[in-house]
Amino acid sequence: MDSLLAVVWMNLRSIPSRLGSSLVIVVGVAGVVGVLTALLSLAVGFSATMKGAGSDDRVLVLQNSSTTELTSGLSQEELDVISSAPGVARDSDGRPLVSAEVLVVADVPKQASDSTANLSVRGVGESGPILRDSFEIVEGRMFASGRAEMIAGRSVSGQFQNLAVGDVLKARNSDWEVVGIFSTGGDAFESEVWVDAPVAQSAFRRGNSYQSVRVQLEDAAAFDGYKQALDDDDRLRVDVFRESTYYQEQSSANTGLFTAFGVVVGAIMAFGAIFGALNTMYTAVSTRTVEIATLRALGFGSGAVIMSVMVEALVLALLGGVIGAAIAYVLFDGFTVSTLNNSTFSQVAFAFAVTPKLLAIGLILALGLGFIGGFLPALRAASLPVTDALRER
Repeated sequence: MDSLLAVVWMNLRSIPSRLGSSLVIVVGVAGVVGVLTALLSLAVGFSATMKGAGSDDRVLVLQNSSTTELTSGLSQEELDVISSAPGVARDSDGRPLVSAEVLVVADVPKQASDSTANLSVRGVGESGPILRDSFEIVEGRMFASGRAEMIAGRSVSGQFQNLAVGDVLKARNSDWEVVGIFSTGGDAFESEVWVDAPVAQSAFRRGNSYQSVRVQLEDAAAFDGYKQALDDDDRLRVDVFRESTYYQEQSSANTGLFTAFGVVVGAIMAFGAIFGALNTMYTAVSTRTVEIATLRALGFGSGAVIMSVMVEALVLALLGGVIGAAIAYVLFDGFTVSTLNNSTFSQVAFAFAVTPKLLAIGLILALGLGFIGGFLPALRAASLPVTDALRER
C-alpha cells in the first residue's frame, strides 16, 4: 500500500509541470458545475418561495373547476356557508378565522426598465394578515379600512416602480397611496400588494364577490371533514385545497421548466468537459510513457498505474467542482429576481437558493466527469508495452 501511495503522490507532484493542460480539466469542470448549480438554484429558489406560502392547517376555497384564484368567483352567500362549516378555527371572540380575498393583476412599470409587467393586487380583510404566519409591517403602517391605500410586499417593492412608502401607484384607473412595506418571511405573498378588500371590490368593479376564501382549520387533521362538509352542501360548487398543496401545484410548471433548462445546458457543457478531460489525460499519459513503463519494469502492476492516473483525474475534477460551486454560491445565493408565474400570469419575486444539496450534487457531478475522463486514458497507460515504451527513452 505504501508503494502504491508513493506512486500516486509522485504523479500528483508532477501536475505543476503539466499545468496548462491540467487547467483544461479544472476550468471545464468548474464551468459545468457553476452553470448547473446556478440554474438549479433558480428552480429551488422559486419552488421554496411558492411552497413557503402554504400551510397544511389552512385551506383555500375556489369556485368549482377553477385552477387559479384569478379564474374563481365566490359570492357573499357562499362565503357565509364556507365560514360556518365544521372544523373552522375561531379567534378569542368566537369569530371564524376566514379571509375572503379579491385578486386582480395590474400592469405596472418595472424598475429595471419602463416596460410593464403584471403585478398581483390582493384585497384582504381583517383576518388576511392573521392567516399569514410571518406577516409583519417592516416599514410604514398598515392600510386603513375604507381608504385607497396599499401596502407592498418587501420583495416586489424593489422590482416595480412607485412602490416605496409615500408613492402613489396608478392601478386599473385608480390611485393608491403606498403607506407600508410588509414581509411574510420571503414567500410568494411578498410578490403582491395588499389593499382593503371592500375598497378593491369597488375599485375593480367586483360587486360583492371574492376570488378566494382562505380558512384556518382547527388543525391539519380537520381537512378531510371540512372538505367533505363543503362537498356535501348543495348550496356550494367549490373546490377545497390544502394551502400547501395549492402552492406546490402553482410552482410545478416554472420549477419543471427551470430544472429541465438547467439539466439540458449542464449536459451539453458536460460533454465538452468530458472531451477536455479525455484529451488532457491522454496527453498526460503520453508525456509519462517512459515513467509509466519504468514503474511497471520495477514490478508495479497495472492496478497501480490505473490508480495513479485515475486519482489525478479525480483530483483535478474535484478542484474544478469546488471552484465552480464556490463561484455559484458567491454570485447567486440570495440574488433576487422576478419572473412570470405561468400559472397565475403575474410576477413572482424570489431569490436564488444555492443549497448544500445542490453543492453536493455539483461535487458528485465533478467526480463523475473526472472518472469518465480519466478511465480510458488510465486503461491505455496500464496496457503500454513495457519494452516499446522504454525504447522511447
